[in-house]
Formats: sequence, C-alpha cells, structure tokens
Amino acid sequence: MTELTILMPCLNEAETLEVCIRKAQSYLDEAGIKGEILISDNGSTDGSQALAEGLGARVIHAPQRGYGGALMAGIAQAKGQFIIMGDSDNSYDFSNLDAFVYALRDGADLVMGNRFRGGIEKSAMPPLHRYLGNPVLSTIGRVLYRTPIGDFHCGLRGFSKRSIQGLNLNSPGMDFASEMVIKASLFNLRIEEVPTTLSPDGRSRPPHLRSWRDGWLHLKLLLTLAPYWLFYYPGLVLAGLGGVAFTRLMFGPVQMGGVSFDLATLVLSSAAVLIGVQMIWFYLIARLFAVRFKLLPSSDRFEAQRKLMSVDTACIIGGALLLMSMILTIASVVFWGSLGFGDLDPSAIVRTASLVVVSGSLGIQAITSGFMWGLLEQKIADDERDAVSNETTGTPVFLRTPS
Repeated sequence: MTELTILMPCLNEAETLEVCIRKAQSYLDEAGIKGEILISDNGSTDGSQALAEGLGARVIHAPQRGYGGALMAGIAQAKGQFIIMGDSDNSYDFSNLDAFVYALRDGADLVMGNRFRGGIEKSAMPPLHRYLGNPVLSTIGRVLYRTPIGDFHCGLRGFSKRSIQGLNLNSPGMDFASEMVIKASLFNLRIEEVPTTLSPDGRSRPPHLRSWRDGWLHLKLLLTLAPYWLFYYPGLVLAGLGGVAFTRLMFGPVQMGGVSFDLATLVLSSAAVLIGVQMIWFYLIARLFAVRFKLLPSSDRFEAQRKLMSVDTACIIGGALLLMSMILTIASVVFWGSLGFGDLDPSAIVRTASLVVVSGSLGIQAITSGFMWGLLEQKIADDERDAVSNETTGTPVFLRTPS
C-alpha cells in the first residue's frame, strides 16, 4: 500500500517543477517512505507534463480549471493513504516533510503548515499578504470557526485522503484552501499545525494568485459557511434591541439626557425588528439547506431548533400576528369613523400604524418562511440510497457535531 502521495498542482510550471520533484523524490528516498509524486496538470502549454513524466512523477489531467479543480482531481486519483500538497513554484521545501508525516501517522486528519512560525524569507510574501490579507483572514477564520490555525492560507499541508474526501470539497478556485480548513473545523476533524518555511517564488512570470480577487473569494467563503455569524447573531441583536425600543416607544416618547426619542425612532426600531427577524429566518432556512445537502454539519442546538419548527407552527404564529394586525386595522377605522373621519392626532396614527405594519409583516414572514422550511424538509428520494452507498464504500459521512 502506498503511504504517501506528494501532490503538486501545475499550470505552466516548467521553470520550477523539476527542482520540486527532485526535492520530493529525495525526501521519499531518505525517509524510506513508500510514496508517489503526483502532478495534477491544469492545461499546461510549456511542456510541464513531459518534464514531470521524464523525472518519474505520475501526471494526471485535471479537467476543471483552477487551483481547487487541480487539487480535487489530484486528491481523487492519489494512491497514498496520506497526501501532502504544495505549490510547484519552489516556494515550499519538499525535502523537509517529517513534521507533516509524523503528525499524520499520529492520527491527525489535517496538518497545516505555518509560515509565520517557520520563517518567511525576504521577498517571499508580498507585504499586503504578510501584514494585512493573511493575518486578517486567518483571524476571521479563527473567530468564526473556533479553529487554532494561525496561517489559514499556507499552501503546504498534509491530510488523510479518506477524511478530506468525506468533506465533499467543491471550490474550484484559490478559496479551496480556505474551504478545506473551514469544513475540517466544522466537522471536528483533528487539525494540527507545524512550522514550515516559505521561499521566494522561483518563476520569472507573475503568480496565478490575484490579491484582491482571491482575497474576496476567501472572505466570501468564510462568511457563506458561517450562517450563525452572517445571519443569526446580527438578527438577534437587531430584533432584540429593536423590539425593546419599539415596545417602549409604543407608550409614548422617551427622554434621555435631554434628548427626546419619539416617532422617528419608533419607525427605525420597527425596521430593526423586521430586518432582524428576517435575518433569523434566513439563518434557519440556510442552515437547513446546508445540513440537508451535507454542505455543513448539524449540531445539537440546530436539531433542537429543528424539532420546534414546522409549517403548522409557523402558520399558527403567522396567522395570530396577521389576525392581530387585521383587528387593529378594523378597530382603528371604527375609531376614526366615530370621530367623523376627521383629522387625527399624528402621534396616535403613527403608533397604531407601526404596530399594524410590524405585526402584519411578521405574520407574512412567518407563514411564507414556514412553507419554505416545509419544502426543504421534504424527503429526497435519493437520501436513503446515498446513505447506503456511503456505508458500502466506506466513505465517511459527517452528519452531526456538538454545538
């Protein structure tokens, strides 16, 4: 059995590919590891494929363009129990992989290199990446996903093929690197970090990485896979603060330190309530969708929320809110009629109208979102067949993690 695959994505890397392959070969020979060097080519036109084959590496064609596309193809066809991936631009030292191999043998599912701990040579990383992009994105990743990784975007990393394939990674671009760490954290894989070095890119041409474009891809993925932080927590804050202010202002203006808060604040607080509740609904629907299609794991907290939710419950709550809105509307018209349909106190009109709009809008939100929830809860015909297939093939299926 092949223990280790050293995987290098390749797109016109003829200038540096040879030195990377030779370093990897020397490591396998000196460490006495049964392994292979796999080049996942993304459509090179500079002879990289022939060069790699001439050096004894195995070359495959990655049909999907992009960094992630090349790596997904390589992972799928790797023969090794463990995989160590790294860029083929001679910025990483493939002759010194002991720390990765030892951690993998010790049971780690993902072993990340940390260039800030191992050493970054002069001119090896642009200042924008070193002092802004990488630290900011890595900090966001640590906060959102409670992972101890200090270098989210290190290209040199090792992992168990079986564990990583179970994550169903699917980002074709540079954000593949973030997706791997994010989903490994969400599914409670064992992640470790080891120091590694970074040398200047050995190529004469510009790198494939585009700082702002790829930085946005990473940030977008960090937020997309964190519905708690993107929808739920902001929604709770808006709905909570807005609800407190709205309730108090329904009884009249509030004086605080010589400042009067009245109708304008009431309108703003009603908007905060509506937006906040809508964001909470977005969270629930997004999380259910992600769990159903195995994009994210479930959790004890979400399953408790899931048990409380149903189309019936949403319709009962929404119907009650709509009924209250209708009763208030009818009562207001009757009251207006009793005054001969003349002019009314603007303060009373705005307060009543705000309550009618908020309760009616929340009612419609509850009913429509409840039916969307019910649609996503419908049984999918292939669910059971997929589960049986996964059990038969031995592919790990991660369905639940602790909250």
